[in-house]
Amino acid sequence: MKSTLRGADVVARTLAHAGIERLFSLSGNHIMSIYDATLDTGIDIVHVRHEAAAVHMADAWARLSGEAGIALLTGGPGHANGVSALFTALSSESPIVLISGHAPLSQLGSGAFQEMRQADIAEPLTKASWVVSELATLGDAIGRALRIAVSGRPGPVHISVPDDLLDAVIDTEAFPLPPADAFKRVPQPLPASLAKEFMDILGAAKRPLILTGPFAATRAAGDMVNTLQDATGVPVVTLESPRGFNEPCLGAFAEVLATADCVLLLGKQPDFTLGFLKPPIVDKSCRLLQIDPDETALQRMNAAAPAFEHLPVQFRADAVSATEALVAQAASRHSGAAWRDEVAQAIHYRPAEWETARGAHQNSLHAVEVCAAIQPLLDAHPDAVLICDGGEFSQWAQACLQAGHRVINGPAGAIGAGLPFAMAARLAYPDSPVISIMGDGSIGFHLAEFDTAVRHDLPFVAVVGNDACWNAEYQIQLRKYGPERTVGCELLSTRYDRVAEVLGGHGEYVTNAGALADALRKANASGKPACVNIAVDRTPAPVIRRQ
Repeated sequence: MKSTLRGADVVARTLAHAGIERLFSLSGNHIMSIYDATLDTGIDIVHVRHEAAAVHMADAWARLSGEAGIALLTGGPGHANGVSALFTALSSESPIVLISGHAPLSQLGSGAFQEMRQADIAEPLTKASWVVSELATLGDAIGRALRIAVSGRPGPVHISVPDDLLDAVIDTEAFPLPPADAFKRVPQPLPASLAKEFMDILGAAKRPLILTGPFAATRAAGDMVNTLQDATGVPVVTLESPRGFNEPCLGAFAEVLATADCVLLLGKQPDFTLGFLKPPIVDKSCRLLQIDPDETALQRMNAAAPAFEHLPVQFRADAVSATEALVAQAASRHSGAAWRDEVAQAIHYRPAEWETARGAHQNSLHAVEVCAAIQPLLDAHPDAVLICDGGEFSQWAQACLQAGHRVINGPAGAIGAGLPFAMAARLAYPDSPVISIMGDGSIGFHLAEFDTAVRHDLPFVAVVGNDACWNAEYQIQLRKYGPERTVGCELLSTRYDRVAEVLGGHGEYVTNAGALADALRKANASGKPACVNIAVDRTPAPVIRRQ
């Protein structure tokens, strides 16, 4: 008698064959057969409280582990709940695969339960999105999804799998596992001759820069940035925040960018984070070079070119392959030591008055005070992980804190992922401190995930800057309309620390600087998912300019 496999078994076995050891998921009707199939493969399921949290966890896992992250969601509203989180992953160049259950193929068009055009909904937020329609191609579809996610400019891919396909059976002999290279990155190489041309131009410049995009900040990029900078002698700067060349961790970098005479965009899109390359953000006499895997990014550079004195030099290749080729052609380091020092000094610049910044009120702290107390926790371990959610408070953390690993909300500028990111970080670095910086607005998005962290024993410290306000929006309204016309910004001074305690975690509440260090120490030592709820000023995000 021939043995058979369900479609669900094909999914689980293919993922296991690809080296996937865990899925981030929330259960639902359409995917119960996959849950059952994972029991025979050893794949672990991290079961969350909201579908978007599963996608955020897959995103952070991909950035920190160097592996593709896999989110598994049910169909219909479950799929729709998770889709919004794809935009953060797409903007952050994070390779994830979202596998969604789907209404049965046999019932499509007849008003099936939770029938939805899922692939169409996900398509604008992914590199590729489709519905698998044949059981015989299901394993190959998973391989293709993983391969697309990690190739070129990394990013999310979605496949929907109808539940009658998951329940259908196939002879075991008729299901060959995809070959190992089916899951691997497909290189887009930079020819050696062109790599030499790029290096010759950079070498002849007096003030050259290499700018990389969010992918260069991930573990998958490894030591790519450091290797490239060491080999070429050209400063390499990674831009991964919505504020781009003005992002808080880059200090006064905008000043040196404006004086560069040659800039190579290495997988960095010429978008809003670079002010669309409009002079004087980059000087009109600057030589522009570009290596990018996507034709659309090359076209954007061409659209910006008329504002410059020189035509750009461009080639289509992926950042990893191009880096390897550039390093191989870096016969000698760029001689501009003074320029390298100037760039480093600009990036590390922070205003002197920050050192004495204190809370404006007796029962609140300035964000700089909070960061000063957090840094020792991050210094305690070389693989400490710093998570920065969106909002004004978290931008102070980006400016002030250093850690072995960092995950931020990325160019999308979305907020709310801080808790899911922290859980994924704990999985990626189980022996390291994980500190997630959040505002009181952003923690509300996924507050119930403290329950997930408790169930899965994933301790971390969430530091909440509580100003009882949607402060980013409040600051916009203050600037544009004045203090008498602020609306929709007020929150309660909620005791989020107590919410964490009720859900099984640890809570600390701080209203003065003297108590902060001890509260952080106790939270970190608790061995539980912890919330340190800190009353802070309504301080706008830092803007760094040298006098």
